[in-house]
Amino acid sequence: MPDNKLKINSFLPQFNLTGTDGNSYSSEGFKNKNILIVIFSCNHCPYVQAYEERMIDLQKEFKDRGVQIVAINSNDDSKYPEDSFDEMKKRAVERKFNFPYLRDETQKIAKAFGASHTPQIFLFNKERKLKYEGKIDDNWQEPDRVQNHYLRDAITEVLDEREVSIPETFSIGCTIKWKEMF
Repeated sequence: MPDNKLKINSFLPQFNLTGTDGNSYSSEGFKNKNILIVIFSCNHCPYVQAYEERMIDLQKEFKDRGVQIVAINSNDDSKYPEDSFDEMKKRAVERKFNFPYLRDETQKIAKAFGASHTPQIFLFNKERKLKYEGKIDDNWQEPDRVQNHYLRDAITEVLDEREVSIPETFSIGCTIKWKEMF
């Protein structure tokens, strides 16, 4: 598990990964977006599954304001075959993801971010500085009982060119499944 989690105001680590749609996506490819949200995700985690609809809704809600969500799966698929690239493709179609779902086979990108959980959110402003890191909201199990919409609030504050009032929250969810290093 990395202990080098990005700090607020750190710059976006560069990436170039393949999406479930067969296209390559690089961090540079989103430079025209006002906000880039990187969500470390996967198929098998019940926390991620509980948040997928909210991720889709947030992308829908903020797309016209130049907000782009990108989900990245870095899990070891040898021990978690449900997180394989083929299974990711199926899930993206099944759930009708309206954002790219990318595979980090080498786990280098997760390590560059210092990511530890799924889902874990990293929100970058137009200058690609980290402005929010943590969780989507305060109730993963019951969307209708959410009191604090951390990610939505951070998006709105960044779009309004204000400081993010709560820039960090503790990510809850499954841990990233790291490959064994020999």
